[in-house]
Amino acid sequence: MKRRNFLTGAGMAAGAAALAGGVAKPAIAQERLEWKMVTSWPKGLPGLGTGAERLAERITKASDGRLTVKVFAAGELVPATGCFDAVAQGSAEMGHDASNYHIDRLPAAGFYCSVPMGLTAGELNGWVYFGGGQELWDELYAPFNVKPFLAGNTGTQMGGWFRREINRISDLKGLKFRTVGHGAQVLARLGVTIVPLPSNEIFASLQSGVIDGAEWVGPYNDLSLGFYKITKLYYWPGFQEPGGAVQCMINKGKFEALPDELRQIVAACCTAENDMMLAEFNGRSPAALASLINEHGVEIRQFPRDVLAALGVASGEVMQELFDTGDELTRRIATSYFRYRQDAMRYTKISEAAFTAARSMRFDFPKG
Repeated sequence: MKRRNFLTGAGMAAGAAALAGGVAKPAIAQERLEWKMVTSWPKGLPGLGTGAERLAERITKASDGRLTVKVFAAGELVPATGCFDAVAQGSAEMGHDASNYHIDRLPAAGFYCSVPMGLTAGELNGWVYFGGGQELWDELYAPFNVKPFLAGNTGTQMGGWFRREINRISDLKGLKFRTVGHGAQVLARLGVTIVPLPSNEIFASLQSGVIDGAEWVGPYNDLSLGFYKITKLYYWPGFQEPGGAVQCMINKGKFEALPDELRQIVAACCTAENDMMLAEFNGRSPAALASLINEHGVEIRQFPRDVLAALGVASGEVMQELFDTGDELTRRIATSYFRYRQDAMRYTKISEAAFTAARSMRFDFPKG
């Protein structure tokens, strides 16, 4: 509507000038920008890689080409874990990755991807959008000249692939395992040796025995990466990422230099992709899981209760240590997050959790 009104107004002004005997001046062409988006994902990786490409296309189309975004896969311009620095330094205007890749520098960044035994995807959205999380996130990234947005979510992830059975806590000790984020710190506390790897190195490392197990995301991604060819043991639930959020980072100076209309378009497109990616993972994972089980002989195993209990205790210890050793902003973010988590758990218990438990009972539905 604004663009149409502007064009109509411009035409009326030109007509008025002509009637007055003046000469209408041509409209000034709007500046067209081309931005680079660096990502942590291999080109075409289902869900994550395609989500970044979809976000770039959405911004380009919504802005009518005024802001064209070109996507670069991991390794094309920067390494998979180099997106934050590229955006902060301005060598790329945008980045698409997971905030828990950067907890060595910014421990509180992990709250904006996933916390072990923390918030689900829907709960995380509630905290960021309506619980004060976004304002704290902006404050956390501002010194690095980065503006963050939620821009996707994988939903609750799987516990991972293991080359041997996990029947008791002692089975974790000495295990070489690929994972990242605060979940890696939890497993390390239980005697696991953490081997952080990008997605394109996991298969070969699992195959060669460099690692004994790995978690990536869940059935939709894991099927495409072929982990089932090496081991059939697939464990759940993913305590480490109950709702794995993906972030879009934008160079703050570049973002603030945009006209307000384009800033609004970028923000709206990130919100749209945040919803779309979660829908894609929820939509594709059931069929992918069925394929893993029925076509590839994968065994779905639940972590034993004592293992889950130990993971829960270690998760609390890791997050308490983060709070105790963190700076003032980290403590404020942690306080906000865990206060929201307490309220969210109380509500989820009588809403979604209660419903899904009830739905597990046997009901007879009409067969179509």
